Amino acid sequence: MSSDRPARRVRSGHATLTAHGEPWVWLTAASLALAIAMIVGLLAFIAYRGLVTFWPVPLEQFALADGRSVLAEVTDREPVVVATQQTAGHPARRLARTGDFDGTGNHYEWIDDTAITKTSLPAWATVVERAEAGRLHGIPKRLLHGSEAVAEGPAAVWQAFEREHPAARSRALRAQRIDKHDRGELQRRLRAARLAVVQAGIDHGTTSPAAAAAEAKERALAERTAEQEKKLDEETARLRDANAGWAMEFDTASGGVATVPLDGIVRAWQPNRLTLAGNLGVYLSRWGEFLADDPREANSAGGVFPAIWGTVTMTLIMALFVAPFGVLAALYLREYAGRGPITTAVRVAINNLAGVPSIVYGAFGLGFFCYVLGAGIDDVFFKASLVADGQPTFGTGGLLWASLTLALLTLPVVIVATEEALSAVPNSMREGSYACGAGKWQTIRRIVLPRALPGIMTGLILAMARGAGEVAPLMLVGVKKLALELPVDGTFPFFHPEREFMHLAYLIYDVGFQSPNSQAARPMVFTITFLLVAIIALLNVAAIWMRSRLRRRFVAQQF
Repeated sequence: MSSDRPARRVRSGHATLTAHGEPWVWLTAASLALAIAMIVGLLAFIAYRGLVTFWPVPLEQFALADGRSVLAEVTDREPVVVATQQTAGHPARRLARTGDFDGTGNHYEWIDDTAITKTSLPAWATVVERAEAGRLHGIPKRLLHGSEAVAEGPAAVWQAFEREHPAARSRALRAQRIDKHDRGELQRRLRAARLAVVQAGIDHGTTSPAAAAAEAKERALAERTAEQEKKLDEETARLRDANAGWAMEFDTASGGVATVPLDGIVRAWQPNRLTLAGNLGVYLSRWGEFLADDPREANSAGGVFPAIWGTVTMTLIMALFVAPFGVLAALYLREYAGRGPITTAVRVAINNLAGVPSIVYGAFGLGFFCYVLGAGIDDVFFKASLVADGQPTFGTGGLLWASLTLALLTLPVVIVATEEALSAVPNSMREGSYACGAGKWQTIRRIVLPRALPGIMTGLILAMARGAGEVAPLMLVGVKKLALELPVDGTFPFFHPEREFMHLAYLIYDVGFQSPNSQAARPMVFTITFLLVAIIALLNVAAIWMRSRLRRRFVAQQF
């Protein structure tokens, strides 16, 4: 018995997968996995290169075919390059940090493996970090006090060094603190008194009683300052006299003898004799200096504490400026402004501002904040400084103008994120609030804003991450290669927004591309980059923690 019903069409499994988008699911998942792998790989590479910078490396002594001897740390290796028709090729070679710049004129040297006739690891080979003139590699020869040799021979000299060096270095640091902080505070007071005399002359005339009183105060302060400076001179002289004559001699690989003042040695270690605990002690000591001290040797040695302080301070001040303005602008656009061509044009302008090159914001900040607003502030409140020494206070780059410039740069990010967060709040909650008799502002303040806060925090996190890593605007509106005076410190009035500051992102550029010793600077670039990423991550983690608390607080009331 036949049927007139047509045969049922069977769909292939391949067509079914395509129709349901299975290949695209796998493609998007693979793209996400690749993006995550690239991000994790980049961060792991930066972390590894940044963390190994301060780990002690063995000192190797090479006897070369040309008769020279080199005592160095091997920092890099290159494999054999096979010669082709286009290139001559070269044998395997290693990059050696010689640490004998005084004798050879080189900090680093490429050494071919074929040129090495003998390699050894001298037990008493010593790495010396000097306060000036960079590193030194050598074998301890004598410890001197004046013309007298306190100890001779590597073992005796090293034992005497470990006994005498901590006290000598402590005295040197104490003298530096007196010169930097105590004398600096006295000079700031004298300048303030001198400016008070100039200001009194501007306000009341140079022959007025007010000007005479200001001059009397300045003379009295100058007398007290002279007495205090005399005491500081006596204290620094006592400290430096106690260190005078103490020096350490080293035999260098080039055959010379290098003499280093004992108080000029920041630290010294003998990597070929260190145990794991000793290596860890040197490693932590160098990290402690890096995080807590001022830079030296053209920012290629020492610490980066001023840059850390400047980066964190600027980012927080930027967030304080951008958060209220961004939220208020988004509130008006989303809750108050009607739909029309003007509102649409404003939104398009905000989105376009997010794509403006950052250097444009820097030029605007320099022209408006520094040369217009800052110059106006100087004319009204700091005219005495302009008259006395022609030095502007707010009419040049500083922390405040840098923070405002980056606030403008990140403002579109906060506005867009806040608008999205406000639009995600269900209209039923607004209508319920209106039905209970609440007004527009009451509804926004008690219903809309609390539930939009997690999204607002997301925008602030993105703004902080972008602002903390910017370099180009800061080069115009406040960042400086070396600025040891912190914008927030312990001197009255504690906050100095007019001061120029150091920044980690600019320090990466300066160390990596402006350093006279590029090979020594390369490891520092990775270390500073790792530190900048870590600081941004910590700031973001703090904001994410706050966002999660806000979300848990209002999650029960969200639809």
